Amino acid sequence: MENINVKITVKNYGTMTAELYPDKAPITVENFVKLVKEGFYEGLIFHRVIYGFMIQGGGYDAIMRDKDAESIVGEFAANGHPENDIKHTRGVLSMARTMIPDSASSQFFIMHQDAPHLDGQYAAFGALTDGIEVVDKIAAVATNFSDAPVNPVVIEKIELI
Repeated sequence: MENINVKITVKNYGTMTAELYPDKAPITVENFVKLVKEGFYEGLIFHRVIYGFMIQGGGYDAIMRDKDAESIVGEFAANGHPENDIKHTRGVLSMARTMIPDSASSQFFIMHQDAPHLDGQYAAFGALTDGIEVVDKIAAVATNFSDAPVNPVVIEKIELI
């Protein structure tokens, strides 16, 4: 299965490009691509930012209104998917979820730094090929008590390239 490339444009921060790995997480990649094609992510924010860990987005707009999609199977080793051996290293894209393994839907995170404790516990599905400096800039923004940026970090669009 061929890898898929996307471009993530973040207002006032720049663009990142990423390669998605359908051979490791086919359901996750298919879901993400479907949402990208629908324009789902346009205007949503990175709502959880933790310096030295990750930036998370894809579930809320700039005034913190929830936008969600259908849940998908969690494709990670602890949930019966050993073929997904992607490590949570700097620049890796992975799906956010609740404590329920099959609760991922639209929210994703991009690793700011390596987090091996997430390996096999979350469905990693791609990695940045360009634009890690954008992650660095976003990771450094001022946040409130719930790790939300004080000033919204808005995803202008995500597109297939």
